[in-house]
Amino acid sequence: MAGLPPIISIITPTYNRADELVHLYESLKKQTVDLKLFEFIISDDGSTDITQSMVEEWQFNSPFKIKFISQKNQGPGAARNHGLDNAEGELILFIDSDCEAHPDWVSIIYNEYLGDTFDAFGGPDSDKEDFTNLQKAVNFSMTSYLTTGGMRGHSKKMASKFYPRTHNMGIKKSIYKKIGGFGGLRHGQDIEYSNRVRKSGARVKFLINAIVFHRRRSSLTQFFKQVFNWGVARINLGKIDGTMLEPIHFLPALVTLNVFIILVGSFVNATLFLPFLYTGFSFLFLLSLIGIFQTKSFIVGYYIILTVPYQIFGYGVGFLIQFIRRYIFGLGEWNGFTKRYYK
Repeated sequence: MAGLPPIISIITPTYNRADELVHLYESLKKQTVDLKLFEFIISDDGSTDITQSMVEEWQFNSPFKIKFISQKNQGPGAARNHGLDNAEGELILFIDSDCEAHPDWVSIIYNEYLGDTFDAFGGPDSDKEDFTNLQKAVNFSMTSYLTTGGMRGHSKKMASKFYPRTHNMGIKKSIYKKIGGFGGLRHGQDIEYSNRVRKSGARVKFLINAIVFHRRRSSLTQFFKQVFNWGVARINLGKIDGTMLEPIHFLPALVTLNVFIILVGSFVNATLFLPFLYTGFSFLFLLSLIGIFQTKSFIVGYYIILTVPYQIFGYGVGFLIQFIRRYIFGLGEWNGFTKRYYK
């Protein structure tokens, strides 16, 4: 393999995530394929932390090729496009800076690539033992089939159309040459890109065993802002192409409205409305028990009682606000939380 160009380019956009990039880099060093098969492109979006100096140190003794490229802060889509412009590989993988790759991640993808089973793919995300209890609860909320796992890609039986997402996604370079790079959406750009991939006629495959570990948000406030912005983004996506707004995407908003009606109604007629409220609490308790069984942690189960409502109501409120803005008042695109988004 010496002297040959890499077959695979792994692209990670980053912005002031030096502390998380360390975990990602270490996970790539543990991949079970010949490490000379791939290059690692760190596309920096104007970081002001130690990212550049840290990566430059890695470049001296890394077992695989590392490229560090930078630009003024323009958002993750522009950073990914910058990475695409500098990619040498014929197979391009995307993994986010808050993720770590399972040791077999590249191997599983590469073997599928050799068998020519896809033009583009997506894979699941999960948690790890060293994640915090809150991060494990957030992971359960995001991946359980009873919440959003059936939509995001964590089961072969999905409740809606599968759109690979850039925390764990890949395309052949030929697809990039055919449809171009990512669009300008701040949130939901990976879904918009996957939609264009699908419409190009590409074969899109879900690789259930190609797992990445997603560190996710470290506080409930961060989590709420994230899912709120995703609710906003779904409406923006629907305005771009109506096929990206399916009936199932309305469910969190409908649940949010129903809970509001039940809470108000309980003050007016408790006998009529309280049974509905108890049913909701029972469902939440059931999810908590499932989470305790899966994670073997009562603390994680406790946090699930908090993270699931934060997820549903955060997404639902963002969805409803943007639905009213765009479909009723005819206003333009809006991104939701932008200032102190990661705080």
